[in-house]
Amino acid sequence: MLKFAFRNLLSRPVRSLLSLLGLTVAIVGMVGLFSIAEGLDRMVSSTIDRIPGLVAMQPGAPIPLFSRVPAAWGTEIARVEGVHAVSPEIWQRVNAIDGKMIVSPPRFLFGTDIDAHANLKFSIYRDAMLPERGEFLVSADKGTMHAVVSRQIAEEFDKDVGDTLKVNGHNLTITGIYHCGSLLLDVAIIVDINRVRAMTRFDPSSVSSFYVEQKQGVDDEDLAERITDEFRGRELDTWKPSSLVAQNGSGSTVIDFAVRIEEAWKSFGKKRPADNSPTKSEPDDKAASLPETAPDTADSPPTLAVDDDLPLEVRSAASWADRFEKMSSDLDIFLLLMTGIGVTVAVLSIVNTMLMSVSERIIEFGILKANGWSRLDVLKLVIWESGLLGFCGGVLGCLFGLIVTLVVNALWPERLDLYASPQLLTFSLCFSTALGILGGGYPAFWAMRMLPMDAIRRG
Repeated sequence: MLKFAFRNLLSRPVRSLLSLLGLTVAIVGMVGLFSIAEGLDRMVSSTIDRIPGLVAMQPGAPIPLFSRVPAAWGTEIARVEGVHAVSPEIWQRVNAIDGKMIVSPPRFLFGTDIDAHANLKFSIYRDAMLPERGEFLVSADKGTMHAVVSRQIAEEFDKDVGDTLKVNGHNLTITGIYHCGSLLLDVAIIVDINRVRAMTRFDPSSVSSFYVEQKQGVDDEDLAERITDEFRGRELDTWKPSSLVAQNGSGSTVIDFAVRIEEAWKSFGKKRPADNSPTKSEPDDKAASLPETAPDTADSPPTLAVDDDLPLEVRSAASWADRFEKMSSDLDIFLLLMTGIGVTVAVLSIVNTMLMSVSERIIEFGILKANGWSRLDVLKLVIWESGLLGFCGGVLGCLFGLIVTLVVNALWPERLDLYASPQLLTFSLCFSTALGILGGGYPAFWAMRMLPMDAIRRG
């Protein structure tokens, strides 16, 4: 039966080839799109696994870059039971390096308290220093313009240890080069925290976040809860996308987009308030006790009293993973919609091919039935033909999709990290075969129902 079905497809090479190409393109698109999601997932997972400690930051801020917390809180965090070390951090975006505007991939100034950082048992950047390419910052580098950069940054600007790198108009001397192997980590220019304050005019009484290293045997979630309880009831400016405009000014597409998202979310929240949140019609004592705030404007972000449950947000590796998983699920929905367009076209192409094939072979089916073929035999023949189209299209689609991901990663290693996993390729092949069988189902059912004499007469 398989040999017979294969010969039938070869008897109409142009039509079979067009259907095969349509399905191949759809599967290539499927592999390519979902390799983006799998690449992100692998990159984030591998990065999170390398961060054993906790990050204490401003509630609501998506990443430490947008966070602001009082620098004095670091001393109080260090006194919490179970804390081994606390390292204050400042993160600021790099706008220009050696006169070149930096847009993509982004680069960041990472200000670290050198002495506090030295107390950490595990340090991502310190442990990733390349042999014979300098060393990490030490106490002697405090207050200096010495910097440690990633290998990608050094190669992009043709720099090595001892060279000068001009960042945002300030000359930095490279004293070491690191390589983590992650697009999320190999983006930092590490400098003494006080020098970053001076370079970026960062508030001297604030930091972006605190990296907290727990003592051995202490549970992450328990320690995060203890730190949060330590600051319960205090007030802190709530992070808002509109505050970016006040800090950086308008004109940034990213900032404007974030503000629009915030405004849309506010309007949604007014229409559908949370079950436990106070409303205008149902005030409660807790809401009444909060201080009144001025109307929110882009130019003057308000200072709000933070909810008692979130005076300081402390995130563990698990919480970072949960946040990314939610984002990844939304991305998967978008990719499914995009892939669905190509899949629909491919299925219609197979249905059309098999319908044309069946209609042209009406006499053939009539003769086969007259010679003893059963309805099931006819059904199997057509299904085998469409299934072969689906399987061959899946093989070619997976092959070309894998090649595309490898070529893209080779061309833009610092920007993209696509990953076509064996699971994705196996699913794509099975899915393509199933599409072929599904596409041939209706033509097969139509051919199966024909009576021998009716088929010969109609032919």
